Amino acid sequence: MSQAESETLSLDALGALDLFAPTPEHALLAETLREFVAREVEPQAAEYDRAERFNHTLFKQAGELGLLGVTLPEEYGGSGLDAVAAVQVLEALSTSDPGFGLAVLAHSILFAQNCYVNGNDEQRARILPRVASGEWIGGMCMTEPSVGTDVLGMKTIAVRDGDDYVINGVKTFITNGGIDENTLGDIFIVYAQMGERKISSFLVEKGSEGFRLGQKWVDKLGMRASFTAELVFENVRVPAANRLGEEGEGTLHMMRNLEIERLTLAAQATGIAQRALQVMTDYANQREAFGRPLRDFGQIQRYIAETFAEWRAARSFVYDTARRIRLDAAGQRVDADATKLFAAQVGKRAADVAMQVLGGNGYMGEYVVERLWRDAKLLEIGGGTLEAHHKNLTKDLCRDPSLLL
Repeated sequence: MSQAESETLSLDALGALDLFAPTPEHALLAETLREFVAREVEPQAAEYDRAERFNHTLFKQAGELGLLGVTLPEEYGGSGLDAVAAVQVLEALSTSDPGFGLAVLAHSILFAQNCYVNGNDEQRARILPRVASGEWIGGMCMTEPSVGTDVLGMKTIAVRDGDDYVINGVKTFITNGGIDENTLGDIFIVYAQMGERKISSFLVEKGSEGFRLGQKWVDKLGMRASFTAELVFENVRVPAANRLGEEGEGTLHMMRNLEIERLTLAAQATGIAQRALQVMTDYANQREAFGRPLRDFGQIQRYIAETFAEWRAARSFVYDTARRIRLDAAGQRVDADATKLFAAQVGKRAADVAMQVLGGNGYMGEYVVERLWRDAKLLEIGGGTLEAHHKNLTKDLCRDPSLLL
């Protein structure tokens, strides 16, 4: 084969690469998501946001379609796919209902993926099929009333007592902490101190004595279709069989899970940006001012063009990171932090600009951009603040300059 023929084949292969749906399985998932979002998610989004209620029925439908366990192996009820698939799910849901998407993320990534990677065979077989189907709703308990970014300073403690551990403490801002104001979620991964900043992780199930809902966080700015609660642990006895991994491995479990969490939160931001861009371009085509469509005005053109460029850049970065990330190991913190740092700000700017293009209409609840604008802010806080990403990236890049090559 000549060099020219070889170069032509290489270019053909590159041209055939679809970064956003690299395999037939991903293409099928994308089509399933488009249909599900249009048929089921979009019609209910505004109602559940206004009522600040979690749509449990819709959640179960997502489970029936296999959307709650895309990264889990088929033997545990999952789809056996990868981080790209996880990004597809969260991006698509967030074009319509980011709050519902957050509930899916907390369930499928913070709990299910975490449990699969860090649990043992017995735990996986007993729990994951129920989680993947939507029969059980899962969540993860890390943040506390006085502890956010400094997770190693958490005050919740676990003490070994025979064949059990006894957990005491309070966790807050827990997505999926409850199904409603009276009903706990079904199962949680709970991080607790065991002395000298040695953290372990435990599976705590609804019905455990001393485990209850505390404050219900209502009247949130955004992500209102996900239920956020405080969870209280008062001498909660947890069997040793419900410990994930070995004692003291909780910090490692966090790090493994934080990377895919941040990547999927970044995907939520690109979903928000995509919908905001669609709304503002439609409006610029339809609305007239001074006898001309808005699209003819330079400032509107700037808003649309710059938002499109930022959205495409963020989306490409997110999917490129997704195709390279390993779900079973830590070690991709730089790209995971950078994707969320960038995409979260792109999503918020896109929603803000869309509101500016729509003017007074954008400020009203009748149009979706008002809800997107509110939802987008959480992505600059949850799963790591912008400031935490700044710290992590600077630390890692200064320590290892080869990352810049």
